[in-house]
Amino acid sequence: MEVLNLPSYQFSIKEAAGRKKIFDQIRKKMVALTPEEWVRQNFLQFLIHEKKYPASLIAVEAKVNINGLSQRADIVAYNTLRKPILIVECKAPKVKISQEVFNQVARYNIKLQTRLICVTNGLNHYCAVIKNDGLGYSFLNEIPEYNKNL
Repeated sequence: MEVLNLPSYQFSIKEAAGRKKIFDQIRKKMVALTPEEWVRQNFLQFLIHEKKYPASLIAVEAKVNINGLSQRADIVAYNTLRKPILIVECKAPKVKISQEVFNQVARYNIKLQTRLICVTNGLNHYCAVIKNDGLGYSFLNEIPEYNKNL
């Protein structure tokens, strides 16, 4: 798989019937190893190991209902009160991070009401904090470490 702009991590990868699978420690199962999944798994490890987000407070492909439509947020991190604090939208490395990608995570945030939103394609990572009035966001220079009080 492609080298990403993240630290290197060890993964359990298996091949069966010509298809590669990677073990997802959050979902506790092997999943198809697509370019987007490679980014998601690496970013999960980054959040857990570098930014100290507790694995037990992270959901992968969390269901989000928006206007009656069931969608899935790639990564949602929670505080100790189980309130969502961070949404991450992952894209394959070849996908350009655009306003459309930010709009997608912003739609999820209408429902989840997190303080932090993040988008990544494994090469470029953008994180923003939602303004206190809920109208707009400000970009951060880096992804904040876990703060259970956020």
